[in-house]
Amino acid sequence: MKKFRITIVVQRYGKEIVGGSEAHAREVAERLTPFGDIEVLTSCALDYVSWENYYPEGVEEINGVRVRRFPVVEGRRKDFNQLSEKFFGKALSLKEELEWIYAQGPVVPKILEEITKVRNQRDVFIFFTYLYYPTLFGLRLVPDKAIFVPTAHDEPPIYFNIFKPLFHSPRAILYNSEEERLFINKVFGNSYIPSEIAGVGVEIPKNPEPSKFREKFGIEGKYLLYMGRIVSSKGCDELINFFRYYREKYRENVSLVLLGKTEIAIPKEEGIIYGGFVEEKEKFDAIAGCSAIVVPSRFESLSMIALEGWAMGKPIITTEFSHVVKSMCERSNGGLYYSSKEEFAEVVHFIIKNEEVSLKLGENGKKFVENHYTWEKVIQKYLRTIEFIVENKWF
Repeated sequence: MKKFRITIVVQRYGKEIVGGSEAHAREVAERLTPFGDIEVLTSCALDYVSWENYYPEGVEEINGVRVRRFPVVEGRRKDFNQLSEKFFGKALSLKEELEWIYAQGPVVPKILEEITKVRNQRDVFIFFTYLYYPTLFGLRLVPDKAIFVPTAHDEPPIYFNIFKPLFHSPRAILYNSEEERLFINKVFGNSYIPSEIAGVGVEIPKNPEPSKFREKFGIEGKYLLYMGRIVSSKGCDELINFFRYYREKYRENVSLVLLGKTEIAIPKEEGIIYGGFVEEKEKFDAIAGCSAIVVPSRFESLSMIALEGWAMGKPIITTEFSHVVKSMCERSNGGLYYSSKEEFAEVVHFIIKNEEVSLKLGENGKKFVENHYTWEKVIQKYLRTIEFIVENKWF
């Protein structure tokens, strides 16, 4: 097979970055290494809130991938949240939309310079995430060689006019789900752009040890599992309140386990267990022992923890207002959803008390993942798209 010269552009990159489009980009980059020369252009930032420079500028190799880092010259403005409240849902001028992009960060002009410098030396450029400076300004420097992985969902900034040209510029778009593609086609009218549902792959360890996880955190009885950033924007405040209501109503010996970095205060009360950040093996130990995975976020282009839960035969509980995860639950028949604290309590009670149905939901989800979200199938779609661009040059 022909070897390709592939450049991946993403706002952050590193082993320490778990979840989100950045981890997605790293998984794809590492799995493309057998098929060519893979280089990543990224920032020196580790933290997505401040965008402070953390990694040294320059080149390093991570698992066979050449990573070229450039400094952030403008991080997130201190009044960014206030600016968002002021701008969201309003008709803005181009100047105001640009102000928001720069206030969000990370502003990394050297990435744009590097794209321009190497554009004739690379076969394709893969841009991850529509929302940030590197993709917004970088993709349009190489539209004839661009593959776009937007990881988009229904949120206020996607309606900014500044993003319209972006979704009409690439040679191809790789979506995470059919729901994401339908949403983007509706918003931008870009169904004529070649596209595939690529998503991400799921790999599960062979021998998870749920008893070790239970012992470490002193968990007795059944538990629901949330994993990811513990923030209000992911619905975590609501989840905690809804779970508290469920406990008060049914008095069942069920806990809510929260794993990940927290940016909110987690109440220290019976039934709520905060485990912090855990390594990959421990993550799968936690999934293996849970009764269900909870996905409370309304804003997802794809939920990795939902796919991992399904791959391990676990049902998913999600909010009705998460269009993507709810639709995937319906298509797979692998989960249930709620729209209020009362419905949440009933769904959890049903899952806990109806083990046979719960197992069937998990089995359905597992088949769904096996049919659509294995790494072999994902990488085949990337290679097919890369070959299409290389063999059909614009000029």
